[in-house]
Amino acid sequence: MEESVNELTSTIHLASREHGNSPAGLLDEYIASLPLDDQNVIGEIQSSDGLKAMILINRGENRGSRFLITHEGVTIGRAPVSGVFLDDVTVSRVHAAIEKSHSGFVVKDCGSLNGTYVNGESVSQVELKSGDEIQIGKFHLLFVTGKPVKKIIE
Repeated sequence: MEESVNELTSTIHLASREHGNSPAGLLDEYIASLPLDDQNVIGEIQSSDGLKAMILINRGENRGSRFLITHEGVTIGRAPVSGVFLDDVTVSRVHAAIEKSHSGFVVKDCGSLNGTYVNGESVSQVELKSGDEIQIGKFHLLFVTGKPVKKIIE
């Protein structure tokens, strides 16, 4: 049996995807595609001085769904009790969590089988910036928050 010299093997990575120069670019495109009322809701989060955040489902089932994140944080997973419920076998029951930190919000992988990715990079824990794309299973989520106001000490 003769082997083909044209045989090609490729690997597909779930996280493979081109990103613009700014993580906020994808978020800006997403927001621009929304009705004005939805843009206003997201604008309120962006002007919240970093006290609140929101997750937007950009790709995957329930595209367009929004989840508010407060100082209490939120769990993400396939368990129905999750604050961000993602109903698919590619998502672990308790997949990840977003927690409030002293300087913003942090996403932590909770030992998931398929991992958590931020802007295409596998992470165990990372501080999030507005516009970051979080991939959990086949879902692509956009993170939205405002910039914290720096307090001037006199």
